[in-house]
Amino acid sequence: MSDRNKKSGNYLDRVPVRAEHILWTVEESGLVTLDVENRGIFHRFAQRFFHKPKISHIHLDPMGSFVWCLIDGSRDILNLSASVKERFGEEASPLYERLSKYFQVLHSYGFISFR
Repeated sequence: MSDRNKKSGNYLDRVPVRAEHILWTVEESGLVTLDVENRGIFHRFAQRFFHKPKISHIHLDPMGSFVWCLIDGSRDILNLSASVKERFGEEASPLYERLSKYFQVLHSYGFISFR
């Protein structure tokens, strides 16, 4: 990322990278499931006393699955948005707001980082 992009803070110029610790699968239908290990003292407590699972399975919707599969660590969000628009058309509207929020959520859970 150039210095100009870093200073401008344009979220769409950010390049998402999938976290290596997240295991994931793609079903025949094309939907993605993320397998996230629940680690830490609170998770161990919940697993032992409330029978919570050691691994959570997060099922992405069709658009989220499509985007997840496109994340390659080289394309920025703006570039990814062009592919989403081509595939989903008006169904993706409002495109930039939805993608920005989607990536914010993925980042907040540690599923992705940014270059």
